[in-house]
Amino acid sequence: MANGNIKNHTNIEQFKAILKKHSLKATAQRLAVHEAMMQLGHASADMVTDAIRRNGKAKVTVASVYNILTQLALLGIYDYRMSANNKMYFDVNTFPHMHIYDRESHIYKDVIDDELIGIVEEKLRHRRFKGFRIEHIDIQLIGVSSKKKFQTA
Repeated sequence: MANGNIKNHTNIEQFKAILKKHSLKATAQRLAVHEAMMQLGHASADMVTDAIRRNGKAKVTVASVYNILTQLALLGIYDYRMSANNKMYFDVNTFPHMHIYDRESHIYKDVIDDELIGIVEEKLRHRRFKGFRIEHIDIQLIGVSSKKKFQTA
């Protein structure tokens, strides 16, 4: 389903312009992180670091990748969420959407359903929660793969 609110920054030139707007340099490490995230979609710093090392475009450490991902998430370029295995996962899609999270493999998949998001937003638009101002709705479905796993003897 198409979504008119897509805010992905797939074009490297757009990404460079966003960095410049925030007074950040387009370093080899930042560009490598962004390229890896565009390929992975949802990823932890470990996963991004592995992808960058396989690609060989930049020298990075897990700590530097985590710092870059966190900085880009705080700027709204990526979204982020904590998984059940206590790892921060980053998401290239910042438009309203839901996730299915596989609690065994720790993999996130996007669920694009504008109608359902609209229903939830409309239902909550006028709700008040004492002591809170709702900033963001984040719907996450948690499950396990329904594919049968075969054991070897």
